[in-house]
Amino acid sequence: MVPGIIRISENTMNHSEDSKETTVPHVVKEEILASGKWVKLEKTTYVDPAGNTRIWETVRRTTRQTDSDADGVGIIALLKRTLHKDCVVMVKQFRPPMGCFTLELPAGLIDEGESAATAALRELKEETGYKGEVVGVTPVTCLDPGLSNCTTQIVMVNINGDEMENINPTQQLGEGERKFVEVILVPLDEFQMKIDELLKKEKIVVDAKVYIFAMGMAQAFFTPKELPVLKQ
Repeated sequence: MVPGIIRISENTMNHSEDSKETTVPHVVKEEILASGKWVKLEKTTYVDPAGNTRIWETVRRTTRQTDSDADGVGIIALLKRTLHKDCVVMVKQFRPPMGCFTLELPAGLIDEGESAATAALRELKEETGYKGEVVGVTPVTCLDPGLSNCTTQIVMVNINGDEMENINPTQQLGEGERKFVEVILVPLDEFQMKIDELLKKEKIVVDAKVYIFAMGMAQAFFTPKELPVLKQ
């Protein structure tokens, strides 16, 4: 058998058709087209399942550490305070590629020697000022596989809002950066509703991870038939 070729028997087909061949898809080579400080554009030559050689344009980060399979972390931080609703800690900031403000989970790149959990606690402190405790870490997941190889791990963090340092948290960003990252607290039991209200009031784009999480929370708090997206 030719290497890389899998023969699939088709018992339901006519004898004249015998069998079909399918190739295990794989990347042949990658060539850099352009490179900047943070990302690079590559021409990826690959073989598809039919055995055809094709070209893809791939964006890659230049910052992934050699000891990590993930580029960065996203943080689902739940703020718990006495006599308050549990809230998800979000960040709002202007994103040049979108040309507008976005609503996102706190997030950041993993530094050399850091675990996803360590990076998450550092980024949470820098962007929001909150100190938390890691309660869960997801496997490595892709972000936009049709465009890039960028990967992330989502880290779940609980924040004790009654602790002194979390009552009036101070962002650890540079002086100028603080003006560009706004911390927003969204009640967990009204998560999707509050986001939808924000979308009606402001020209803002919500990160896909945020909205999927919001839909999941809505389904957790209410019966499925009450979810607008499931009525269609």
